[in-house]
Amino acid sequence: MIQTLVHPTFAPLIESLEPKRRALLGMRPVTYLSLPTSLPSRGIYLFSEGDHHLYVGRTNNLKQRLAGHCRPSSNHFSASFAFRLAHEETGNTKATYKTERSRAALLEDEAFAKSFKEAKERLSSCDLRFVAEDDATRQALLEIYVASVLATPYNDFNNH
Repeated sequence: MIQTLVHPTFAPLIESLEPKRRALLGMRPVTYLSLPTSLPSRGIYLFSEGDHHLYVGRTNNLKQRLAGHCRPSSNHFSASFAFRLAHEETGNTKATYKTERSRAALLEDEAFAKSFKEAKERLSSCDLRFVAEDDATRQALLEIYVASVLATPYNDFNNH
């Protein structure tokens, strides 16, 4: 049925999404601190707290990307999800490029820095699931598909 709704070259991409979503959700969750030694390189990952799915991301280096989200030493570039959580926690929800409310300036604020640190700690104890996907197009579509189906509250696909 999908093939009649979309271009024939796009249909196989769409048909691959649901089996991968099922594989992702079928994975027994781990935490950052209990990651298996063997991980796929490229794919998508899901942060959850119990049955509450929070965020879907994609990467070409899963181990490095998850470390970026969770390591205490990670900065605002690599721990972007934690930075977003800190924004929400502190009420600084509007992004700005003005110097006084820049990312660097926010990290100088004691309350924000504390919230950012706590957000990284929170993420390191979240449930993590992941599924391999080497194809860049499928990876991008899978991230959007899973985030849409699970209605993850911290995914948006706005341009910045």
